[in-house]
Amino acid sequence: QVQLVESGGGLVQAGGSLRLSCAASANIFSISAMNWYRQAPGKQRELVAGITSGGATNYADSVKGRFTISRDNAKNTVYLQMNSLKPEDTSVYYCYARLPFTGYWGQGTQVTVSS
Repeated sequence: QVQLVESGGGLVQAGGSLRLSCAASANIFSISAMNWYRQAPGKQRELVAGITSGGATNYADSVKGRFTISRDNAKNTVYLQMNSLKPEDTSVYYCYARLPFTGYWGQGTQVTVSS
């Protein structure tokens, strides 16, 4: 059974920080590239950041320099450290595990940044 469980969302003022966590099933984590997506109301889901099984990272231009993705393979967990948050970062954030021929989504966690 594959599970992705996100946590760490909440309400924060502009300029503040949050750290999202996504705990994955051990049977997929070690071979998965892990990604964070977000979707705001009325907008398409967009890729925020990704990290391969080997640790290579990539970021959307809108979050470069503010967000950091990391993974702890011993804990089967991927993190998204979000600093200098802006109101436009308000979205539901989703964890996605990408395997060679399939992928799995978490349930999402709400992040709200007030101005």
